[in-house]
Amino acid sequence: MTRKVRFLQEAFVPLVTPFRNGAVDDSLYAKLIERQIAEGSHGLLVNATSGEPTTLSFEEKARLIEIAVKVSASRRPVVAGTPAESHAETVALMARAERAGADAIVAVTPAYVKPPQRGLVAYFVDLAGRTKLPFLIYHIPGRAAVNLTAETIEAIAARAPNFVGLKNTDDNLALVTRLLATLGPDFRNFGGMESSAFAMSAIGGCGTMITSSNVAPRQIAQIHDRFAAGDVAGAGALTRELHELMDATSYDTSPIQVKYMMKRLGVLPANEHRLPMVPATPELEKRLDGVLERAGLPTGSPRAVRAASGRRAGSRR
Repeated sequence: MTRKVRFLQEAFVPLVTPFRNGAVDDSLYAKLIERQIAEGSHGLLVNATSGEPTTLSFEEKARLIEIAVKVSASRRPVVAGTPAESHAETVALMARAERAGADAIVAVTPAYVKPPQRGLVAYFVDLAGRTKLPFLIYHIPGRAAVNLTAETIEAIAARAPNFVGLKNTDDNLALVTRLLATLGPDFRNFGGMESSAFAMSAIGGCGTMITSSNVAPRQIAQIHDRFAAGDVAGAGALTRELHELMDATSYDTSPIQVKYMMKRLGVLPANEHRLPMVPATPELEKRLDGVLERAGLPTGSPRAVRAASGRRAGSRR
């Protein structure tokens, strides 16, 4: 049975990485974290796909983890992503994350090499054995071209006591059902795709790590709050209300569309990327503007957005 880790649940946001003139904007990253905490997100995830980690250096990835831990100051748990090209660099990044005070580690499946399943078992058992922190695997076959089987995950769990779950960016509900049956209800399955995340929660998943939390953190957190309160119908209704916004995360390669929407909301000054990622096209911008309008999210300058948000918050009292 899987070790119980209570803080790994509900809405974790896979934070985007803001750039300014080609450099990582540390100050703005800290502000994005404060926004997430204020809006009710339950946890922070650093260096996931939304953060464009393949465009970051080792030091930049380590620094983002350190900023998240410092800014959060234990107000929210920080899960440190450790994406790297090599085993050695992954180990080094895990060590930096643990020294920084991260609450858990998530290691992505190795990209490009397409190892055999027995290699994946050896790889993740080795990594998990190098930390005392709760250890999760980032399962993202659409990006890494590596698919973990149920047997492989179960074999890792049998040999790594601190392996507690997945960031599961996949739509295989049968896999989740089997793992919860074989590894127990405490196995942490975070849905990582908008299209299947809440279905995973409904069959026993612990929460979500979805990129739309960067755009609408309060609403995504509220879905989980309603689930936790036993209001399944209310959670379902809010999920349906956000359907178009969540679907919009599939309009282009993430986080292209997410950064544009954050810019329109006044959260980012620019939707800047590093190559080979590029900003949204004019056609996509127009389409996303319509999504935001129909979702009732305020757009404009940061000051105008704060004012509009304040009026909406006041109307709920």
